[in-house]
Amino acid sequence: MIFRLNPSSGIPLYLQLMEQVKHSVETGALREGDQLPTIRRLAEDLVMNPNTVVRAYRELEHEGVVKLKHGSGAFIKESASGRARLIHKAQTVIQSTVERLLSLGLTEDELRRAFENELAQTRSSRRSKALTEGKP
Repeated sequence: MIFRLNPSSGIPLYLQLMEQVKHSVETGALREGDQLPTIRRLAEDLVMNPNTVVRAYRELEHEGVVKLKHGSGAFIKESASGRARLIHKAQTVIQSTVERLLSLGLTEDELRRAFENELAQTRSSRRSKALTEGKP
């Protein structure tokens, strides 16, 4: 599997790499247990600093997409496949909702603001609920 990065896009290379790995999991191109290319090989193939690949792999591990095994490499985690299916379902729901709201006359900016506002309210509500239940 080879990833394609665009150094002139303005998006940091490690973020581009992370997004491509996550997209590959979501589309099924990468599956549970699949091994990602080694840091050295990927850095050479993409003509980039190995530290950039390390950063992407570490962030992907932090997000629960890959498992880093010292001396063995980076592997797609079991839970990543389940998350990919969940994200795919969410995208289907969002697509339908967006189409309905646009057909009602909302602009993309209004839709974006409404969505961000709803996320903020949900986050605040969850935080308040956690505090009242004594959870950090």
